[in-house]
Amino acid sequence: MPVTERRRTSARRESLLGDQPGSFASARYQRITPMKSRRVTQMIHGLPVDDALALLQFAPQSAAKTVYKVLESAIANAETTEDLDRADLVVSSCQVDEGPTMKRWRPRAQGRATRILKRTSHITLVVTPVAKPAPASGDSKNRKKGKA
Repeated sequence: MPVTERRRTSARRESLLGDQPGSFASARYQRITPMKSRRVTQMIHGLPVDDALALLQFAPQSAAKTVYKVLESAIANAETTEDLDRADLVVSSCQVDEGPTMKRWRPRAQGRATRILKRTSHITLVVTPVAKPAPASGDSKNRKKGKA
């Protein structure tokens, strides 16, 4: 049996980040519908993490509390495992997948029953450091005014 080198990263990390620096966190089987969770995660996509946390803290949606906790976890993972600075992090990817649906029955008139679907969500957030632009060579103020 050939000796194979053990992978240092998980398959989940490779699928979400590849070789890029960054971190992710996920909350699975959360009792909130995926549609409501997606509405909240679309608000924070592409924002710096401090702005996203401030937005989530005062968002009236019930999913904001869960997304806030997942984002805090992703930031903590980036700071501890990747040694990244919190000020440089940006929410780069938000995924809300549908989890299992619990089916319940509600009694109705004349002996009938209707189905109630209690949906669950799998929420995954990815944070990566923002790419800093390279400093331009020369003074841009002089070029705008036409000076050499």
